Amino acid sequence: MTTVAVRGEAVREVDPELAEFTVVVSARDRDRDTTLARLRERADGLRQLLERFGEAVEKRETGALHVYPESGGKRGERVSAYNGSVSTTVRVRDFAALGEIMLAVAGQEQTQVRGPVWSVRPDSPVHREARRDAVQDAIARAREYAEALGAEVVELVELADAGLGRTEGVRPLAQGYGSGFLKSKASGGGYADLELDPERQRVSAQVEARFTITAPVL
Repeated sequence: MTTVAVRGEAVREVDPELAEFTVVVSARDRDRDTTLARLRERADGLRQLLERFGEAVEKRETGALHVYPESGGKRGERVSAYNGSVSTTVRVRDFAALGEIMLAVAGQEQTQVRGPVWSVRPDSPVHREARRDAVQDAIARAREYAEALGAEVVELVELADAGLGRTEGVRPLAQGYGSGFLKSKASGGGYADLELDPERQRVSAQVEARFTITAPVL
C-alpha cells in the first residue's frame, strides 16, 4: 500500500480567561532596619489591598525579594543607603475589576506595576477543540492528496503531536502583554476605573498523521 504523510494544523482565536500583572514595592533608607521595616509595611499593605477585591483576585504569589547595600562610591565599603524590593504576581479572573485593581495598586507608595499579561487557562476546552480541528485538517489533507492521485484513503497508520518529544501539541502562539507600566511615589484614594481591552489569544494545534491509500492512478 502507498503511504501518505500529512500535517494537520488548526488555529483558534479566543477571548482570554486570565490576566496577570506584576507588582514591585520598594524601600530605601540610610538605615538598614528602617528600609526593612518600610518594605515589610508596604508588602503587608499590598496584601491587605488585594484582599479587599475578594474573588476578583484568583491568586497572588510572592516572587523575588531583593535587599542590597548601596556603596558610597570612592569611599570604599562604606554604605550610603540600603535598598529593598519585593515582587508579587497577581492573577485576576474578573476583567471588569482589573483596571480598578491595577490603578489602586499603582497608587501605593513606592510601587511599580507591570502588565497585564493575558492568557487562556491550560485546561480550557479550547485546547481540546483545537486538537480535534487539527486531526480533521490532517484527514482532509490526506484525502486531497489521494484524490489528486486518483486514489482513496484506506486507513490511518499513525497519529501523533507534531514534533515528537514535545509534551503538548497545543500551545499559545502568543501571550498578550499590556503596554502599561504604572508607577507611583505616593499613596492616594478615589481611583477611577481604568478600561482595558483584553487581547484575544491565538491557540494552535499541530498533528502528524500517516495514511495508507489505494494504488495511485499515474
